[in-house]
Amino acid sequence: MKLFYRFAGISVLTFLAGMHCASATEYPLPPENSRLIGENTTWVVPDDRQPLESVAKKYKVGLLGLLEANPGTDPWLPKPGTQLTIPAQMLLPDTKREGIVVNVAELRLYYYPKDENKVIVYPIGIGQLGANTPAMVTSISQKIPNPTWTPTPNIRKRYAAEGKSLPVTVPAGPDNPMGLYALRLAYGKQHYLIHGTNADFGIGMRVSSGCIRLRPDDIEALFNSVPKGTRVQIINQPVKYAVEPDGKRYLEVHQPLSHSENDDPQTMPIALTAAAKKFINSDASDRAVIKAAIERRAGMPVLVNEGEKVTGDSPVPVNEAQRDPAALKGNAAPITKAGKGSA
Repeated sequence: MKLFYRFAGISVLTFLAGMHCASATEYPLPPENSRLIGENTTWVVPDDRQPLESVAKKYKVGLLGLLEANPGTDPWLPKPGTQLTIPAQMLLPDTKREGIVVNVAELRLYYYPKDENKVIVYPIGIGQLGANTPAMVTSISQKIPNPTWTPTPNIRKRYAAEGKSLPVTVPAGPDNPMGLYALRLAYGKQHYLIHGTNADFGIGMRVSSGCIRLRPDDIEALFNSVPKGTRVQIINQPVKYAVEPDGKRYLEVHQPLSHSENDDPQTMPIALTAAAKKFINSDASDRAVIKAAIERRAGMPVLVNEGEKVTGDSPVPVNEAQRDPAALKGNAAPITKAGKGSA
């Protein structure tokens, strides 16, 4: 089953490297003409027989994001001594920097606190195949502590097809798949929420029934920070790109969301906007590096030029190790088990 196969910058305020207990990842907000934030770091897998999710949770990243950055890694039992790249560097989505921005393609939520010069990034779980989280521009209509869960008719149908029966309402508490906090969105019939979870697995994956899921600590922090009425935008941008103030050109490619169980997100075509095509076809872009980045789909920014200055001066050399196409090769390992039954 290929559904789950989809699976240097400004310094991070909350440093990831060497931390024993990570909190929400906060980045200084770059100027409007810049989108590159954060720095990648590394982690050596200890001999503790813990799944890859334990590393993802420790560093506040999504599971599939780790697999994109570290192809071939066993998600259930990563090999001790393996050095993993923690994908903490990224490009901000190409959209308005206000309120909450969710990019389903990269399985991340960006929160821009009002009148604060920072952005907070959370890994998320989104709707599984057949229960896609739709694109929208909306707002938070209700903040719900200790939510109950009332499955919709469509959710009941999906469960019934698997021979499972759901109660009319799941009460608040440890058995509620919505966790302890929920933010209701004003979109449509207001069935979509940003909420927590009672599961230890599924953040950074397509496992929900259409809602946006965060880890318990993350939803608590977001719930306590976001006021009712906050703007929420949900987008689908598997390809992000930027020309930074120093002239360096970056491309960040994620595996696109599957449309059917027969799709292979590592090889399926990625639709490009006219602006993305213009960026790719520019004489300032290295076509070979871009081709390799699109094939590799590492989910991390890749430098695709020599770092020429925007002033028109001669190009400034950039460390060749940052743009070696050979470093972009590899394929992500599939996850073949689906965690269904979530809100």
